[in-house]
Amino acid sequence: MKLTTKFSLSTFLDTQQIAAYYELTKPGITLTVLISMLIGFVLGSSGQIDYITLIHATLGTWLIASGTAAHNQFLEWRYDGKMKRTQKRPVPASKISPKKSVLFSLTLITVGLLYLLLAVNAVAGLVSLLTTLIYLGIYTPMKRISVANVFIGAIPGALPPVGGWAAATGHLGSTGMWLLFGIVFLWQIPHVMAIAWVCKDDYSNAGFQMLPKSDPKGAKATTLIVGCLVALLPVSYGLYHIGMNSWIYLIGGLLSSIVFLYYGLIFAKDRDKPSAKKLMFASFGYLPVIWAFVIIDILVL
Repeated sequence: MKLTTKFSLSTFLDTQQIAAYYELTKPGITLTVLISMLIGFVLGSSGQIDYITLIHATLGTWLIASGTAAHNQFLEWRYDGKMKRTQKRPVPASKISPKKSVLFSLTLITVGLLYLLLAVNAVAGLVSLLTTLIYLGIYTPMKRISVANVFIGAIPGALPPVGGWAAATGHLGSTGMWLLFGIVFLWQIPHVMAIAWVCKDDYSNAGFQMLPKSDPKGAKATTLIVGCLVALLPVSYGLYHIGMNSWIYLIGGLLSSIVFLYYGLIFAKDRDKPSAKKLMFASFGYLPVIWAFVIIDILVL
């Protein structure tokens, strides 16, 4: 009976640890990265998908994206502990030690990079490495230095579809690939800025230099948010214009972009937390919806 009790407790603790390590990988963000990569891979394949390479690209991307997310939490665990929205993350909550978190994250990054280089191709591996280096080496420290971090962070955030395209083709430079990059880049700036407005007190307490801290009336935020959302209209139209997608995507993509712009204009008018929260939820829905129309378009036609 005693042996059974000890085994059950040990199993429970192991399960708790596994859950903590899984949480360290930011599964929601990692899933977004994977979906964006898959979109780039499918469109880059031009209707002739190599499913074996797709599986390799998915696994390698998951490893390096998970490791990057985990290492970001290691780098910021002291600051995360000062914010209500992040103080329960594994490291600040003492579920995982900083030493174990850095070992875990660097292992995933290294294995993921080697896997992409060996099982997919060098270009895909280098795109993922560049994504990780910009995110961890430039964006993460810049969050405590300058509001320009919003634009720097949008670059690695927009590279997953480029990585998917590179995995499928072995090269970069296509107009369609850069349109995908543009869609995610332009989406990400209002997305991040809306979150920064909703959580501006939290960010300020932790010492992060997000735009609301130097823009209390929201004038700069309004210009950037509306500017990006307006630019999304021609960029999202571009996939149809170059013949990569049909009218099904065109209707869905433009309607999604118009709805996103509508909530951006509400924020521009009110410039407060309630309007920022509406914009934030609109941003949560935008990318999944526009990617869904890309896939539906491919499946139907």
